[in-house]
Amino acid sequence: MLASERQQALLALLKQNGAFRTKDLARELGASEATIRRDLRVLSERGELHREHGGAVVLEQEPPYSIKIGKNQAVKEAIARKALQYVEEGMTLILDSGTTTLALARLLAGLRVRVFALDLVVAQTLAQGHTEVWLPGGLVRNGFYSLTSQWVLESLAQIKADLFFLGADAFDLFEVTNHTLEEAFVKKKALAVADRTVLLADGSKFGHKAVARVTPLSALFRMVTDLEHPALAEVVPVEVVRA
Repeated sequence: MLASERQQALLALLKQNGAFRTKDLARELGASEATIRRDLRVLSERGELHREHGGAVVLEQEPPYSIKIGKNQAVKEAIARKALQYVEEGMTLILDSGTTTLALARLLAGLRVRVFALDLVVAQTLAQGHTEVWLPGGLVRNGFYSLTSQWVLESLAQIKADLFFLGADAFDLFEVTNHTLEEAFVKKKALAVADRTVLLADGSKFGHKAVARVTPLSALFRMVTDLEHPALAEVVPVEVVRA
């Protein structure tokens, strides 16, 4: 098998299973562990996977917004309803970009709260009734509608929020990760200026890893998800919903 063929087969195995140990990949592909380690290094340098001690996990590629918006809608709405219990009148909130936080925005619209929205669609949804909506400036990611750049970071640095509702591209038992470094920088700043952070993420994001680290799960106040995983509760308090 040519190196390029073996590397494609290796990626296919990782995409199917999420993660593999080096010795198991070697057995599956009929190659030595030294050869597999070289392949993993090449693929890691190309940004196609993330090497971990003794193995690797595939890096998720960001799906188009049109796919995101139609996926797991009932679950996202259930997560949003549960998240609403943490909101009190008069609070200052930060709402992350994404389709799960968009579901929460629909429920918040009209409430007497102040919201800093990190997403154009989220802001538009919120801008009804008595809700005070702020856009912290910045560069819009075309096709995804999130706000990034130094302007956003400087704007967020001027505020203090009661709650940050964080979205996730991927998470595991240790951390939340994101598809772009630019968005991850914004999320980290929002984490820093909020008293508490609640992660809103459906179970389809679990067990995957994206390129940019956002936060350890242990730094969060709560997590709201449909995923029932006993080990999660050992890291962060979890509210489990059912659609």
